[in-house]
Amino acid sequence: MCTYKSFPSFDEHLSFLNNFIIELVEAYQARNIDSWEKLDKSVKEFFGFKQKKQMEELVPGWTKMASYSNGITQTHVICVLLGVFMLPEFQSLSIEEQQLAKWIVLFHDLAKEHVPKKRDTMHAFRSGILAAHILPNIGFSTTEEYNSIFGVWSELTQNAFIESDTAPIPDNRKIPEILDGIDQMFGENATGSLIVKTVLLHISLCIDPNYPTPSPLSNEEIKRFISLELYPLLKVMMFGDIEGWSLFDTQVRKQQYNDAINSFEKVHAIITSKNYLKLPNPSCT
Repeated sequence: MCTYKSFPSFDEHLSFLNNFIIELVEAYQARNIDSWEKLDKSVKEFFGFKQKKQMEELVPGWTKMASYSNGITQTHVICVLLGVFMLPEFQSLSIEEQQLAKWIVLFHDLAKEHVPKKRDTMHAFRSGILAAHILPNIGFSTTEEYNSIFGVWSELTQNAFIESDTAPIPDNRKIPEILDGIDQMFGENATGSLIVKTVLLHISLCIDPNYPTPSPLSNEEIKRFISLELYPLLKVMMFGDIEGWSLFDTQVRKQQYNDAINSFEKVHAIITSKNYLKLPNPSCT
């Protein structure tokens, strides 16, 4: 893992947003924000002209993402950050990992096109492309190959899907080449690489029976794609994604959290075992 000073700090680059999330945590814990409606109102009030401009300058695509369905994805992303800040799994991360986790949450749904009653099954791959494009402009290090690789890699990732009757689904057969390309652009286990990979894979495991994954990873794919360095970041991201929809429903939140713990125990067993093919998959069945 790189040292804290070797990559851009979320807290410094987005201090206005980080401070807002801290305020939301305090309001949530004091029960002053106890519903999605109250959170949504606070988020909309926060993202006035100045904040929208700041976000779009640093994270191009934020305005488009926030334009769908009356800003539901923007509020969701803020709700995920709110939930993540309170997660014990986040609090147990190193300072470096906490900063990476915040960047990951910021980017995870950046390319999502929310349409009511229709799932955007490829948004994780598209959001990964945007993250890979934006990170160098923020100050994340890249390799000398980045400029020559990004265009081809982006096209590969954009088209890594299989048509189905309802919606396209990620083509897991393309993931090895996609992940190799990320390493070529940012360096293996470099901070930029870990962010882009986590964004790209954040809906690749089925940890919530109520929200089945469009193309879940097999044991062999989990072993191959999820490194020990990636594991805690992916875990926090996916736990946080659950928080982003169930934070105000105590019963559902508790059940989903327990389901997620059970699933990630299986994931950890797979990535650390030689007999991983014989182990149970973290499926939603």
